[in-house]
Amino acid sequence: MAISEQTVTLNQDKHRFELHTDGKLSMVVFEQVDNHTLALTHTEVHPDLEGKGIGSNLVKQVLDYVEAHQLKIVPLCPFVATYLKRHPDWQRVVSDEYDVNDF
Repeated sequence: MAISEQTVTLNQDKHRFELHTDGKLSMVVFEQVDNHTLALTHTEVHPDLEGKGIGSNLVKQVLDYVEAHQLKIVPLCPFVATYLKRHPDWQRVVSDEYDVNDF
């Protein structure tokens, strides 16, 4: 299965977005800040899958979800922050109501 064909799922109970690749779990963990904002706090790619674009695919799909559901994010995770720097068009989903230093 190609990386782009894998679909991220929301696991609301565990406060994370999950991506299963060859039976291995990668995730973006979040905290619900308010009804319209998620603080993305941690990205974790299974060690066997590092360096294969899994993390970037995971973050892109999370941002797609956020935008489709008219949400905003606070990028507390360094991996997410780096992704946003490399893809500045995604700044449109970053909340301007919260300062990262508040967390």
